[in-house]
Amino acid sequence: MKYEANQQRYATAAFNRCGESGLMLPPVSLGFWHNFGRRDDFENMRQMCFTAFDNGITHFDLANNYGPEPGDAELHLGKILKEDLHAYRDELIISTKAGYGMWSGPYGDWGSRKYLLSSLDQSLTRLGLPYVDIFYHHRPDPNTPLEETMGALDQAVKSGKALYAGLSNYDGEHMKQACAILKDLNCPFVINQNRYSMFDRTIEHNGLKKAVQETKKGLIVFSPLEQGLLTDRYLNGIPNDSRAAKESPFLNRNQITPEKIQKIQKLNELAGQRGQTLAQMALSWIMHDGVVTSVLVGASRPQQILDNIRMFGNTTFTDEELSAIDSITLEQ
Repeated sequence: MKYEANQQRYATAAFNRCGESGLMLPPVSLGFWHNFGRRDDFENMRQMCFTAFDNGITHFDLANNYGPEPGDAELHLGKILKEDLHAYRDELIISTKAGYGMWSGPYGDWGSRKYLLSSLDQSLTRLGLPYVDIFYHHRPDPNTPLEETMGALDQAVKSGKALYAGLSNYDGEHMKQACAILKDLNCPFVINQNRYSMFDRTIEHNGLKKAVQETKKGLIVFSPLEQGLLTDRYLNGIPNDSRAAKESPFLNRNQITPEKIQKIQKLNELAGQRGQTLAQMALSWIMHDGVVTSVLVGASRPQQILDNIRMFGNTTFTDEELSAIDSITLEQ
């Protein structure tokens, strides 16, 4: 059956500007890190994309190595774009990245000009697109000159294969250095992507959040719910069917100490006082100071996307509430 988008998809949708650029992103963006691989159900992937777009989520975020396996997410979205969403391509922001290991040999990893431009060509082939909207360098490369990596991003844009450049997992100092190079090249660098949550304040400590404000760039964050820790999943310990119980590479039993559970319980109490669930408060906190442009959410089924959209509630916090959150999450 031919897909037709919800005609009311923009009726209540809100968009945030990426720094001072002209690019607008929805507060919630859909990430393709997991659940878009060859072992996943393709029809479920389609329905997740439809659900997102029908509800004003116009940004789909990928990378060359997402799936799993590497390349699978781009292949599957490419099929969905061709078969179902091609009529709406100009309403979508499609982003991809290169920077982690993708193929064997010295040219399939990190940040060389050779790797980034070859990877982008491969990504476009898998996606079936002439260009992506944002092309990111996925992580800093300590062994390649920053000028070379940024030059590759600039060439990607000037060749018409990307509209904007982005950086992922950079700290504040290296981001500012990269920004200066891209400015000299007149390359439209508009956004940074980094991990951020109440439990993970790395971008506050490494200067990235401050640098984003100083350079007037966008910021999109992932893992806002800390792999499920900032939900009601772990309030009473580790459920048998949880990621931690299954020893996920990103969350294991050793990380969920009695002290951590106590912190989660305290945060849940504070959320209740605000009339929110813990997950709602965690997402609202991400957006409270206006620095973050969009939050990346993953999903394994369409209903989770709807749940995430509804989680965004009151983003206003009192000084006392912010102090209490800091006291709980930052205490040793």
